[in-house]
Amino acid sequence: MNENLKIFFSFARKKLIKIYGSLAVFFSVKRNRRLSYLVAIGLFALGEFWFSGLVRRTFVFYSIIEGNTVVEDRLIHRSSNRETDIRRYVEEALLGPVSPDSAPLFSRETRLYSFMYRQGIVYADLTESAVLPVPEANLVRPFAGVQSRRYVPEDGDVFRSLLTLNEGIRRNFSFVKDVRLFIGGNEVFFEEFRGIFANSADNSKTAP
Repeated sequence: MNENLKIFFSFARKKLIKIYGSLAVFFSVKRNRRLSYLVAIGLFALGEFWFSGLVRRTFVFYSIIEGNTVVEDRLIHRSSNRETDIRRYVEEALLGPVSPDSAPLFSRETRLYSFMYRQGIVYADLTESAVLPVPEANLVRPFAGVQSRRYVPEDGDVFRSLLTLNEGIRRNFSFVKDVRLFIGGNEVFFEEFRGIFANSADNSKTAP
């Protein structure tokens, strides 16, 4: 072995011994060990989340007991297609809340009949069962937000649910410019939603 290699390996050995000694001193402190474990767990979770193809989405429902809004975070598979991602979100919202103490937005039979995303606008057509009463919703307090905005639709529960779905799409997908909702092929509450979102910049006006 030539002299240069000997010098290099000797230098590397001293550096490794020094690094090992520093790590030994660092991990000798209990607080540092705990901090290191937390960092390792966090990095592992972040890596698993990133490579699993999942993305976190937020859903808003209404508490049966207190009547206030309840936010649920869920991990949904993401794709390279915006239309697919939004459609998956809507379908997940129609499944209803995970908690038995929250009311679904629509009747359990409601499905997404058709869906399209074009030039920043979402077109979602729900089946006609979306207008059916939700048994759990009978226990939720009245939706005062409708009156406070001076919109008094014929069915406040349906309006509230569609508004919540509308806002959820806008909140989770900031690139969406407008949301057009239909039931059985007929657009619903177009004027009301246009009045609410016309001057909205943050897309976060979830009704109380």
